Amino acid sequence: MIDTAFTELAPVTSTARACTLLGKSRATHYRRQVPPVQGPARPRPAPPTALTEAERQHVLTVLRSAQYCDLAPAQVWARLLDDGVYLCSVSTMYRLLAAAGESRERRRQRTHPARKKPELTATGPNQVWSWDITKLPGATRGVYYELFVIIDIYSRYVVGWTVAAAETGELASEFIATTVTGQGVEPGQLSLHADRGTSMTSKPVAQLLVDLGVARSHSRPHVSNDNPFSEAQFKTLKYCPAFPSRFGSIADARTFCAAFFEHYNHIHRHAGIGLHTPASVHYGTATEIRAHRGATLDAAYAANPARFNHRRPVPPELPAAAWINDPNRDALIKNE
Repeated sequence: MIDTAFTELAPVTSTARACTLLGKSRATHYRRQVPPVQGPARPRPAPPTALTEAERQHVLTVLRSAQYCDLAPAQVWARLLDDGVYLCSVSTMYRLLAAAGESRERRRQRTHPARKKPELTATGPNQVWSWDITKLPGATRGVYYELFVIIDIYSRYVVGWTVAAAETGELASEFIATTVTGQGVEPGQLSLHADRGTSMTSKPVAQLLVDLGVARSHSRPHVSNDNPFSEAQFKTLKYCPAFPSRFGSIADARTFCAAFFEHYNHIHRHAGIGLHTPASVHYGTATEIRAHRGATLDAAYAANPARFNHRRPVPPELPAAAWINDPNRDALIKNE
């Protein structure tokens, strides 16, 4: 119907006016006037300025030569001009390289070996420690205090902590030395794991660990899962209901941390260590406490077996070992 109306309207007005009145696309109208092309499209003729096949191969040979193979096409073009040689434009060089599948970084790239995944195992206290630093917000915006914490990965016991106004390698070294001495760690007994912060990789800390006979371990870059114990402990700290939005002073921060770590070490029952306190596992009283729990459960079972569906309850097991990146688990995954 629209085509019929257009046929009647077009002779008395212009094509554009007729399309506007009928709401018809002028481009569609003109396109339909051209008969469809039969057969394949004609090949596009080569422009007269195009390089011959021999010239294209010569340009590629020059670009691949030992003199120019690691240079960008713009550098090659400029150096050839300085030598009085013109082969083609820079864009043509890029097109030829792209057609040959060589439009990539032409310079030899420096490669870095893959970082080795840290794999640490602790079967008792004071074998593997993890340490990290986190910021505590001060009284005003932009003011922070640095909280240094070392945690034993087997017992989850915080063996040392301190709050400082700034983070330095010297302060970290002094803090680690005090903690190692306080725990009576012998040379060759301990591995200390940390991420790759400036204090963790500083020369004072590295030299101290060598002097104390403590093995040093670091997380891979940008892999937070390599330091899970410190990260989890900081989350427990900052998600504590009593954790303030800001500390009024560094003394307030130290007072809060003293109360928190006292509770964390001696009151908090940790699910990862059989619902014992970290201090109990760290200082070897957990076995006795577990036996006492077992006696209490036995008495409850003897009094009313039906309450337990006639299944004797047992207290949670103590951990046999703790890991940072369990090597046995990775081996099982590979075998599967």
